[in-house]
Amino acid sequence: MNSEQKCGVNSTIKIIGKKWTILILHELCSGTKRFGEIQRILPGISPKTLSERLKELEKDGIVNKKVFAEIPLHVEYSLTPKGQSLKKIINQMANWGNNSL
Repeated sequence: MNSEQKCGVNSTIKIIGKKWTILILHELCSGTKRFGEIQRILPGISPKTLSERLKELEKDGIVNKKVFAEIPLHVEYSLTPKGQSLKKIINQMANWGNNSL
């Protein structure tokens, strides 16, 4: 293993460092959201990008996708326990940003 592979910061950035990812996680920190809710809260994110990021986060075990078999289809996203472990970091980032303005 090289030093890049051992670095925890590098590992974290590979998961949450893509554009929009941290903002999606920030919104999910406040509770379960539907796709459309996240899109409305984050103006400027395309449906394609939001879908890709949610799929990546689900694959990484950070976001849980719950599909309700009803018409119209109802899908909710929430943080898994692994995702919940990011809340403290995300809240600290928000506090830092709010206090640095």
